[in-house]
Amino acid sequence: MASACALPGLDKVTGVVKLLGMIRATPDFADHPAALDGCSDLFIEVFGENGTHARSAVGMGSLPMQATVEIEAIFSLSA
Repeated sequence: MASACALPGLDKVTGVVKLLGMIRATPDFADHPAALDGCSDLFIEVFGENGTHARSAVGMGSLPMQATVEIEAIFSLSA
């Protein structure tokens, strides 16, 4: 699956501001936030305290290219 990234390099990241996770799920699935736990844990592991962020998780009936999860992230960057 192709991804878009305008990040100049990890050394420029000063923090993770927010994640939005779109999870492809059946109507009876109700644990969308748990599907993002691994991503949140990774950002905290990589960026330490600066990886702590706000997040939203929503369920979707379908995603492009049959993806299971689509994640949008907003980072703060140094100049």
